[in-house]
Amino acid sequence: MHSRGRLCHNSLPHPVRSEGFGAWREMAYNRSMEETIAILDFGSQYSQLIARRVRENRVFSVLCPPDISPDRLRKLKVFGLIFSGGPASVYEAGAPRCDPGILDLGVPVLGICYGMQVTCQVLGAKVDAAPAREYGRTQVEVLEAGGLLAHVPTPTTVWMSHGDMVQTLPKDFLPLARTGNCPLAAVRHRQRPVFGVQFHPEVTHTRHGGQILRNFLYDLCGCHGKWEVGNFVEETIRSIRQRVGPDERVICGLSGGVDSSVTAALLHEAIGERLVCIFVNNGVLRKNEVSLVESTFRGHFKIDLRVVDASERFLGRLAGVTDPQEKRRRIGHEFIDVFRAEAAGIRNARFLAQGTLYPDVIESGHGLSGHAANIKLHHNVGGLPAELGFELIEPLRDLFKDEVRLAGEHLGLPEEIVWRHPFPGPGLAVRIIGEVTRERVALLQAVDEIVIDEIRAAGWYRKISQAFAALLPVSAVGVMGDGRSYEGQQVAAIRFVETTDFMTADFVHIDWEVLGRISSRIINEVKGINRVVYDVSSKPPSTIEWE
Repeated sequence: MHSRGRLCHNSLPHPVRSEGFGAWREMAYNRSMEETIAILDFGSQYSQLIARRVRENRVFSVLCPPDISPDRLRKLKVFGLIFSGGPASVYEAGAPRCDPGILDLGVPVLGICYGMQVTCQVLGAKVDAAPAREYGRTQVEVLEAGGLLAHVPTPTTVWMSHGDMVQTLPKDFLPLARTGNCPLAAVRHRQRPVFGVQFHPEVTHTRHGGQILRNFLYDLCGCHGKWEVGNFVEETIRSIRQRVGPDERVICGLSGGVDSSVTAALLHEAIGERLVCIFVNNGVLRKNEVSLVESTFRGHFKIDLRVVDASERFLGRLAGVTDPQEKRRRIGHEFIDVFRAEAAGIRNARFLAQGTLYPDVIESGHGLSGHAANIKLHHNVGGLPAELGFELIEPLRDLFKDEVRLAGEHLGLPEEIVWRHPFPGPGLAVRIIGEVTRERVALLQAVDEIVIDEIRAAGWYRKISQAFAALLPVSAVGVMGDGRSYEGQQVAAIRFVETTDFMTADFVHIDWEVLGRISSRIINEVKGINRVVYDVSSKPPSTIEWE
């Protein structure tokens, strides 16, 4: 989005390297994918979301650096190109730019926000700071129906986030839409199949954004929608079998969540008993998580599972720490040390598998362009030092959460695993605002259990994308007996969100009766909580997690 607008044996010399859409998978996909849209990532936090929106329309998409060469795109046999937004200004030195030659490929191009600005600038337009910035929902007037804006009513609501804009266009361009502050809110080239929108059709806040993207994919690029998650699963299994030798083993860091479960299932399908899963109890897990993981993966999957209780070590490292990024760093470093010690006894282990997803990558600032702002650290993204000596397998690195669930269903995983709500890698440590102590962990575990119990009983669990409680470092006045007291009384915040991609999200308009029961049970059953609040913020501007 345009903001101005470890485990190793000494005998294993292999460097750690991540495999996203690298050569080993790209070759596999190119055998079966006939339609590909390349998305040039100029550093937007929503670049991955654009890719997700394309795949929602059953069209395969890949993310590419902004300076990718025309020859490379020819080899990908792309049907079209999308230029993402980004935090830079196109007129500043060092701003990311594309090779002008890619506009001569003859395939349709859609520039979004910064992507529109850079495309128009290459073709002779002037881009400068806007007289008035536009952020949030904005009414846009459609000037030319049909083509990119076919079936889009006027006026319509779009999501703007820009401080720069195209000021003047050469005669080869036509305006397609405008707002009160942005006369060139959408444009097209008269001769070339080049289009641009200053707003963001990929976010759900743009009311007809899905229609605009469908117009681009099907009417302008000529795609037919042939890609399926099932293809991804089968091709990934084949690629893993080709990559992992018959005498080599893969270690999977298992958390019990959807991502690591699907990762383990993919690997187990590919290499069977050569997979070893390690589960680390870091002391900040959900209540009864250890027993659930043991029964599920030893019972259902029949997987070689090693469970390590390192709760005292982790809680010791977190003592006195209140900064959320420092919590993540310490948990990540401790995880590596614990994992290294456990993995040292596993022979012929060459690979480490992780359940990294698209949002993990983009929010950690590891987008392909290298320009994305770092929102938060993920201990499983780029955090493994090279001396661990493992090659990294991240089979889900290019998928969104809902795609991972579809992959899990394709693999035949139980419903209770596939549809389990997400849980952060650092666990309850980033849901306990302030210092993490054993007492506060136990407090939040009890609150969290009540929250999940009640929404399951009310039939809301599958309607909510993610539900959790956070413990706030606030002492709230309460009535204890006949007197008022602040001592030991804390505030629990409840967060329910609905989303399809976890890049944008809205709070759930849940029944007040359900919230009332949750609040009543927490206050009555959890000693130390005397106030419950409900979080009604959306993403953006908020994140889903509190820290």
